[in-house]
Amino acid sequence: MIANHPLTVVALACAALASTILLVFLVRRPPLGGATKLWLLLGLGVFPIGVAMAGNVEGFEATKQRKFCGSCHVMVPHASDSNDPESSSLASRHARNEFFGRENCYVCHADYGMFGTVLTKLGGMRHVYEYVTHYRNVSLETAKETIHLYKPYPNANCMQCHTANLELWTKVPDHKSSLADVREGRVSCASAGCHGFAHPFTKPASSSSPRHSTETRPPGSFAATQRPAVSPRLPGQSP
Repeated sequence: MIANHPLTVVALACAALASTILLVFLVRRPPLGGATKLWLLLGLGVFPIGVAMAGNVEGFEATKQRKFCGSCHVMVPHASDSNDPESSSLASRHARNEFFGRENCYVCHADYGMFGTVLTKLGGMRHVYEYVTHYRNVSLETAKETIHLYKPYPNANCMQCHTANLELWTKVPDHKSSLADVREGRVSCASAGCHGFAHPFTKPASSSSPRHSTETRPPGSFAATQRPAVSPRLPGQSP
């Protein structure tokens, strides 16, 4: 199992070497010559830094896995929906695509751009705070009824893969009529009336947030059609 995580091996090796060096120094108490100082530099500086770096990177990679996202009991339904090969939800359909795979939660929810990784992890810390302060002792059924989006799902995340510039996209009447609203974030692709929420029990953001597709819109627009939520098949993805 550990062999599948080389950075874990590196972190453990660095920790073992640092501990050995310090233990030998404390037991033998050699004079502080050049060689001793070099060993202490390795034991107190280089190897501990190696532990910290390898451990942090390995930890970061672990938090990108869907298994990690579903480790909080209130997120079990979301992870289970993604894992369900029979589900037609956006989350499950993306999970069956090799590009997303076991990291579909992170890939879809991650912010993009220069500081995307940092912003995503800061958002994750907010989730940890909400869990510890509000949901740690909440039943699963209560959590399913109360957990909701705190902001509409950003269309920019969808457009990292699904461009809104190609003719294949713009020739769809609903897409064309809602193009400006989609690009400006006034209507979310992952909302009721468009392609549906990512999970079947997702709750929309509060009314104070920018509107989803529940607001009345002109005839012919995507939101006004209120068609069943159907997501397009991604390349290489099973139906």
